[in-house]
Amino acid sequence: MTSSFQHITFAVDDRVARINFARPPLNVFNIAMLNEISSALSECGRHELVAIVFAANPNCRAFSAGVAVEEHVPDLVYQMLDSFHSVFRTLEQLGKPTIALVDGPALGGGCELVAACDIVIASERARFGQPEIKLGVFPPVASVLLPLVIGDKAARELVLTGETIDATEAARLGLCNHVAPVAHLEQKLTEILAKLRDLSTVALEFARKSLDVGRPFNFDTALKQLEDMYLNELMKSSDASEGVKSFMEKRKPLWRNR
Repeated sequence: MTSSFQHITFAVDDRVARINFARPPLNVFNIAMLNEISSALSECGRHELVAIVFAANPNCRAFSAGVAVEEHVPDLVYQMLDSFHSVFRTLEQLGKPTIALVDGPALGGGCELVAACDIVIASERARFGQPEIKLGVFPPVASVLLPLVIGDKAARELVLTGETIDATEAARLGLCNHVAPVAHLEQKLTEILAKLRDLSTVALEFARKSLDVGRPFNFDTALKQLEDMYLNELMKSSDASEGVKSFMEKRKPLWRNR
């Protein structure tokens, strides 16, 4: 089964759904692309699946370089955040195992999607980071998930400095499960999918959902709180506007610290 989209490719085969990002060169998530991802995920809910796989098309240079900064302007930021967070809320509701196949940079929203996946296979040239702070904003999803995935101190350093880490460091911190040469990425994915295909889709779904029960917070509640802070407080600051404006104008931001 395959479906036609503009910014992604989507197919379901042998109980595995594959969503490939197809917005070259860097797979920057704009609202239209995010809505397509959400539509594909909704379709996943109508299938018995052992896994949903996220990857980039071969003609792209990144897993994803994050969300479209130009859609962070006042007229669009509410819609952008709603479209982006809808992807994570749908993943939470589906409760199906997710795998990220990462070759190249996974930055900003791309890194947040990686953090949300259950299993991450990265190439040696993969890079990860949350550079939002350099634009005068913060990553809401990463603020919720990264401390659980890589530990509180490591998450704080990534979010507060905006620096990137390589695949080896990501594996050491627990953001990646496996690091493999580029030529062996699909082989490693095939090995993991073979193990999952031997299992019950019902059992996998319950097991996946059970892993969230022990969280010290409700994901949706935490995300709503950060959305309110982001949209109704941060985005009204001078520096948030300057960060977006300077990025679009390709210059260094002039922070006013307010």
